[in-house]
Amino acid sequence: MKNRNKTIWSKRFKGKTSKSFQRIGSSIGVDKRLYKQDIFASTIHTQMLIKQKIIPIKEGKKIILGLKKIETQINKDKFIFKEEFEDIHLNIEKKLFDIIGPAAGYMHTARSRNDQVVTDFKLWVKDSTNNILRDIASVMKALVKKAEKNSETVMPGFTHLKNAQPVSFGHYLLAYYEMLKRDKKRFENNLVLLDESPLGSAALSGTSYNIDRNFTAKKLGFKKPTSNSMDAVSDRDFAIDFLYASAVCAMHLSRLAEDFIILNSDAYQLISFHDKMLTGSSIMPQKKNPDPAELVRGRVGLNYGKLNSMLTIMKGLPMSYFKDLQDDKSLVFGGYDTLKDTLIMAHELIESLKPSKEKMLEMAKKGFTTATDFADYLVKKKHLSFRESYEISSKLVNYAEKNNKTLNQISLDELKKFHKSLDSEVLNIFDVKNSMNSKNSYGGTSANNIRKMIKKYKKDTK
Repeated sequence: MKNRNKTIWSKRFKGKTSKSFQRIGSSIGVDKRLYKQDIFASTIHTQMLIKQKIIPIKEGKKIILGLKKIETQINKDKFIFKEEFEDIHLNIEKKLFDIIGPAAGYMHTARSRNDQVVTDFKLWVKDSTNNILRDIASVMKALVKKAEKNSETVMPGFTHLKNAQPVSFGHYLLAYYEMLKRDKKRFENNLVLLDESPLGSAALSGTSYNIDRNFTAKKLGFKKPTSNSMDAVSDRDFAIDFLYASAVCAMHLSRLAEDFIILNSDAYQLISFHDKMLTGSSIMPQKKNPDPAELVRGRVGLNYGKLNSMLTIMKGLPMSYFKDLQDDKSLVFGGYDTLKDTLIMAHELIESLKPSKEKMLEMAKKGFTTATDFADYLVKKKHLSFRESYEISSKLVNYAEKNNKTLNQISLDELKKFHKSLDSEVLNIFDVKNSMNSKNSYGGTSANNIRKMIKKYKKDTK
């Protein structure tokens, strides 16, 4: 075949393509990551063409063999991607002509780059989603493992970053397990939503060839073919869904990182990290900075940006395919890379984390964290209304604050000034560990609850 270095459509145009447009319009630098999906989809498409007797068996077999050779070359880094051929699809097709000659011309029968690219892209998103699901599961397992060792570890639970009530450090960690469980479900739901094959939609209207879309859908691993050819080539909901799920997951990890940074700070000193997760200062010799946690916290901005860019590209885009969609892949690839790195760093941070149990217990005793327990005790044992009990407990807090005491340092005689019928039993409720373990309602922070949840979580993450 002559002039293989020219574009497919070169005979329709006069003169050469603008060099600046060729540079900007070329996506091969990005979409070469789709080579496995492109070769896989082209192989299945060719098998279907042979089965339906649309192309000769001899030429079809040559195409499949040639595609295998191209994949081997790319895997061995012996394939030269050329910008003048724009994208992964034409780079592979041009190379196929070099390997098998004119028979390569049969491969593109009954399809367009429009359905070809969205098929490749969906396959890539499916593969990448499964990779992300494995990474999320690893972080979830690390949280469970750390929580299991800290079900009895008492720490102050915060609201507004002020001491609120005593909670288990294990319970705190498992809160992030729940967030990641929702993230996992979001990605799993995305796999269900994208499970339709666009291949066979061609440019936008379908094709007059007697193709078998159910065959290609099944062979490609999709549940069924798409029902509308125009929607199929213009749909990028699956890309938006992937970026949205990535952004939410990154946000959860950012919150975890922010907590770690605060709890690791000199103001709190409640957790520490292994030196491998810290960096130093170029001027201050004493510094040990939690840079990986700060990167996890900051990188969510990249995921947000890619989601917003994708939504903006799609806003007001007319029906079917447009060149605007070229940038969808770089956004999704970047979102994937960013989230994957974030999950890896988060996993290492959790494994490296060490709680300062003594300081956690000491801080949990500060800030009158058992004041609510006292109010609840008056309701349950003295049959007062909660609002009346709340008022009495508030007065007790004011008294303790004025006398520079924690609630567990107040004597029984002092307590009787606030309610005369109190006896020594009331003293137990000011113990922060008793307070933590009294919260035994479903989903509460008691160590017994945590052990039950960990048992369940272990089954879920097998």
